[in-house]
Parts: sequence; C-alpha cells; structure tokens
Amino acid sequence: MILVTGAAGFIGFHLCQRLLREGHVVHGLDNLNEYYDVKLKEARLRILRESSSFAFHRIELADRAAMADLFSAHPPEYVVNLAAQAGVRYSLKNPHAYIDSNITGFLNILEGCRNSSVRHLVFASSSSVYGLNTAMPFSCHQVADHPVSIYAATKKANELMAHSYSHLYSLPTTGLRFFTVYGPWGRPDMAPFLFTKAIFDGKPIDVFNEGNMRRDFTYIDDIVEGVIRLIPKAPLGDPAWRSDTPDSATSTAPYRLYNIGNKSSVELIRFIGIIEDCVGKKAIKRMLPMQAGEVLSSTADLSDLVRDVGFAPTTSIEIGIQRFVAWYRDYYSV
Repeated sequence: MILVTGAAGFIGFHLCQRLLREGHVVHGLDNLNEYYDVKLKEARLRILRESSSFAFHRIELADRAAMADLFSAHPPEYVVNLAAQAGVRYSLKNPHAYIDSNITGFLNILEGCRNSSVRHLVFASSSSVYGLNTAMPFSCHQVADHPVSIYAATKKANELMAHSYSHLYSLPTTGLRFFTVYGPWGRPDMAPFLFTKAIFDGKPIDVFNEGNMRRDFTYIDDIVEGVIRLIPKAPLGDPAWRSDTPDSATSTAPYRLYNIGNKSSVELIRFIGIIEDCVGKKAIKRMLPMQAGEVLSSTADLSDLVRDVGFAPTTSIEIGIQRFVAWYRDYYSV
C-alpha cells in the first residue's frame, strides 16, 4: 500500500490517478483546507473515489495523535508526502501556517515512517530552496542556504529533517525539488490558472518585474513520471561521500535529493503569449515591480535524475499550456 499525502491537491491527485491505474492500493490523506477553492479539491477526490483501491483520510498533518493512529491502522510500504502549506506570497501573510503544516506535519510523517518501517519516503521539496543562488542551472549538489521566503525555508528544513532520520534510523528518504508545476486541475493561485482566468474574464493580469522573469515550467505528467520512477528506488548510502567535502544531495545515510524540472526556462512574457494564443484573446497586462519572496530565474539541472532513473521531462510549454487551457474551458464551461 502507498500513502499519498496531499491527495486532493494538484500533484497528489494526478499521482494517485497514475498509481491506481497501475494497480496499486492507495490511501490518500488531505485536510481540504481553504487556501484555495475546496470545490476543486472535492472534484478531484470524487474522481479518485471511483476506484475501490482508493481510501481517503481527512487529517491535519499537524495532528500528532491522528497521524500516529493512521500509520498504526494502515501501515504503508511507501509514503509520498505532497501535503504542505503551499505558496510563496501567502507565506508573507501567514507564516505560522507553514510551520504547522510543513514542519510539525512533516515531523509527524517522519515519525510515522520510522515506527512503521516504511520502505521509502519520497517527499516534495521545491526549487524555491535555491533562493539567492544565481548559478544556473540549479544543481542539487549546490549549497542552498539562502531562502528568500518562509515557504522556501520550510522546504529546506524538510530536507534537513529527512536526512536526520535517514542517518539516525536508516529510513530511506528522497527529496524532490519540483520546478513550477502546471497542467490540468492546476492550482488556482498559480500563474497559469490566474492568467488564463483573467484573460477569459477580460480582467488585468499582474506581471511582476515587468515580465523580466524566467521559470522552468514543468508539466504535471512529467512530474508524476519522475515520482513514479523514484518510489521503488530507495536510496542507499553513498560510499564515495566525504565529510571533508560534503555533497548536499547525497550522504552516507540512505538519502538523496533530485531536481524535477523541464531543464529549460521560459520568459514570463512568452509564457503569457502562449496562453493568449490558446485562449484566443490578448491579456490586459498590469506591469508591477518585483514581488517580495520571488526569484528572477529558475532552471533545473536534471543530470542525476537522468542518470539514476533514465528520465527527463519532454512536454513542451506549448503543448502543456494547450492542454491546461482545454481543461479549463471544459471544467468551467467557457
């Protein structure tokens, strides 16, 4: 059995669908919070519940007793932790939500995995951990100690916490630094959704730093493929790891970090142009200065992912946006 936390979320929903299609028994956990439209989360869950191999648990990650009970009653073989308080900008307004979910909640995940002898914990980190680093492409072997948002800081903390458990308890853990995920059923607080909705509605879109930003947009199916390939690949300790020249992506413990991105960045203005073409309308652009907590550019180095699981994302931004806009038209009947 595989436990997927954040099962009603964007990535969690797609991962659960894929696992169910492949014949796995999946238990999904989510708290269905109101960070964004709960109806969208419930619609995803209705699809997952069509499978008899799916069981849902509505639990707060930070609820220590409930989490312990879940692991005791339904001990999983594998855990994929995708649940988190998401959003860079929201972390400026409500930092406590990130500590509750992303720190306390993740500790409960680690404890559950340790006490249940889970074979492998795969957890979502984020490209935001690279923070002030400007050495492109971002490599998971680089030091990433200068986050520019509390969200990014909690994701970096998750990596450190996981390593501690790998070292202390030989719990195999793998952290995945996702790069700007988008696609059908995507989050309403993310740029593809916000821009598409505004263009359809004839309302202005906020273009930060006057569009002079680049992002490594990664299509959801490519993210899921990377996760699927890594779930059965529990890491081993790296015998070549050296304490006098430590590599942050590996360890003597069973611990690994990987980037999952599209390995090329797209200018924000071009990204908006692709959405305009798919919608068939021009955006009303409101040019704004750089937003606090954001970074100018992101590009993923995927050499480790390619080497270890033989996969790199292949979906072009043109095809991915076309699929997202088609889903949006259908779901919202526009």
